[in-house]
Amino acid sequence: MTTTLEPDIKLDDTAEDHRRIRRFERRVGITASGGKFCDGWILAVIGVVLPAATTSLDISLVGQGLLGAASLLGIFFGGLLFGWVTDRIGRKKMFQFTLTAFLVCSILQLWAADTWQLFALRLIMGMAVGADYTIAGSMIAEFVSSKKRGPYLAGMIAWWYAGFSLAATFGYLILAAFPEEPDLWRWVLASSAVPALAVILGRIGMPETPRWLARQGRRAEAITIANRYLNLANRQDLFQEESAQVGYSTLFSKPFIRRTLFTSIFWATQVAPFFAIFTFLTPVLDGLGLGIEGQWAEIAFYMVLLVGSFIGAGIINKVGRRQLLIVPYFFQAGAMLLLGLWTGAPAGILVACFITFALFSSASNVLQMLYPSEIFPTAIRATGIGFSAAMSRIGAAGGTFLLPLGLDAWGTGPVMLISAGILVVGLIVSIAWAPETTDMELSASTATGSIPVADLASANLPGATPPRQ
Repeated sequence: MTTTLEPDIKLDDTAEDHRRIRRFERRVGITASGGKFCDGWILAVIGVVLPAATTSLDISLVGQGLLGAASLLGIFFGGLLFGWVTDRIGRKKMFQFTLTAFLVCSILQLWAADTWQLFALRLIMGMAVGADYTIAGSMIAEFVSSKKRGPYLAGMIAWWYAGFSLAATFGYLILAAFPEEPDLWRWVLASSAVPALAVILGRIGMPETPRWLARQGRRAEAITIANRYLNLANRQDLFQEESAQVGYSTLFSKPFIRRTLFTSIFWATQVAPFFAIFTFLTPVLDGLGLGIEGQWAEIAFYMVLLVGSFIGAGIINKVGRRQLLIVPYFFQAGAMLLLGLWTGAPAGILVACFITFALFSSASNVLQMLYPSEIFPTAIRATGIGFSAAMSRIGAAGGTFLLPLGLDAWGTGPVMLISAGILVVGLIVSIAWAPETTDMELSASTATGSIPVADLASANLPGATPPRQ
């Protein structure tokens, strides 16, 4: 690719410039990841309060499944709609709006009078989170340097697990400390307003991304912001991306259809077993006959998830995207297979299987925001992220809704075997289609025909990284 520089692109930086850019990149990373923190928070607390809410509102078994899946369904609709909107109107406007809607609905949960009111609020919150997925990934991809982009995008999932773990721990401790308070579960649900407010304040004054401005033909604005906030390599790459049309039709055009299928399928197969199992971890553990206190077992597993996500974010640039996606599938599927075939195993074996699943799942899940942010161009980046997130939530919501019904109808063993089968599907797709984009500038990682993708028939090793072109 021949690089043609704009005449007003600054080609050198002072020490003060470097410090300002580093500070800004950290701010982008924290405020963008804050939305994932809030997402993890609301998904954790519903699992914590569901028993108390069920008693208070007389929620049926189907209602429990709907509440567990509500925010996931919201992410589906929010990702589909607002990814496209974000590519149309820009990242800056949506960056503030999404969590404001989330904040309002968090507070309104205090007054939910029945299952359907609570379901509606959590559906709207999920839509806000789905919208935020598309914006946050685009903000990091388009502002942060190629060296830091991987850890920052991967770190978004670490923030998700942090929110998930802290919310679950907070919820269990509060409910255990005040068991005589019948409506305390409402305050636990509404607690998501606190991190949402903090993130909203941190996002005030964020600029529009230069890449989106350049895509709109607003070159002077793009260059002004780029000279202040992008590092040299990112500035030089600003106008080098191939052009693409905004819209869903582009996602399914010949240059991008395989990328769309890949990001959607691998994301869905990662989250479907995870959300199903960890939303209803207590009945799953009971079904396996583990003689441990359910809530403390859950907190322990959440801590494992947090550790695994930090490991994944820490090694993403060292082992590469492809290796980190493929290898953990073997361990996750193996753990679920063993749980399904040996439900009467000793407690130590069962716990080891859950820890293995949690550790490798969380380490690999850091790629969920990273891949679509890196392989879709600016014109359809938010649309691609939103569509992939939406497709993943079909699996997640379906698994969350069906798992309690499956436990009731078939028992724990068959449910674990189904989870193993879902993971094998993700493994096959990843071996066939996962690209390696480590250290690439966005113009290279998004260019049609430039992303190396393994051919399943010629893949000698399941985690082998195909040569770059």
